Amino acid sequence: MNTKIRINRYLAGAGLGSRRKCEKLVLGGSVRVNDIQVNNLSARIDPEEDVVTIDGKWVEYRNCKTLLVLNKPEGVLSSTRDVRGRKTVIDMAKEAGFSGRLYPVGRLDIDTTGVILLTDDGELAYRLTHPKYEIAKTYQARVKGMIAKNEEKKLAEGVDIGGYITSHCYVKVVKVTSKYTDVELTIREGKKRQIKRMFSAIGHRVIKLNRKSLGGLEFRDLKIGEIRSLRKKEENFLREKTKLILRRSK
Repeated sequence: MNTKIRINRYLAGAGLGSRRKCEKLVLGGSVRVNDIQVNNLSARIDPEEDVVTIDGKWVEYRNCKTLLVLNKPEGVLSSTRDVRGRKTVIDMAKEAGFSGRLYPVGRLDIDTTGVILLTDDGELAYRLTHPKYEIAKTYQARVKGMIAKNEEKKLAEGVDIGGYITSHCYVKVVKVTSKYTDVELTIREGKKRQIKRMFSAIGHRVIKLNRKSLGGLEFRDLKIGEIRSLRKKEENFLREKTKLILRRSK
């Protein structure tokens, strides 16, 4: 007998987006379980016995998830679609032969390169981006001007990025010239445009930004623009980090 799971987790497990998005579907009255409308987030579902529909369409809970890693190039949006017709990370996945309802895990600015995950596993995506799980993200930044020791210390101890003080983070100055400084930072938060705002707070503009790793995984085999499925060892590592238990196959 399977353990019942919360309705929003069931929907996320069906690849319908983040857990927050699934909560909106429930509260909006679109979800029915065994032909009975459910708008209570505490409702629990048996994936093998209950029939769940959204606007009359059956929603299948899937054990097998798609989990991809992309080394994002500049000029590509970290979104599912763009009304202006610009290329997205999902477009890149489709071009590489990956289909299905995929979502980017978090965001990288259009001019930021580096590691980004794409998945239909809403629960894993939620945990990888939620601050309470403290998933480390390491960035390589090239900023205008020379960063002094006291500025490096400020970044590490936390700076005000507009009504929010960043948490302590790892900062390492890699190279200093008269025109720019190369810096590596590891943060465990995910505020919008956080790295750029952190450097702006100490008076430096980011020239280039690359996300080197996520959760401690660097994916060094991927060149800019390349995409692949996560290896089982990598997937298990992230699931352990986020305290998720892998479902056993029958």
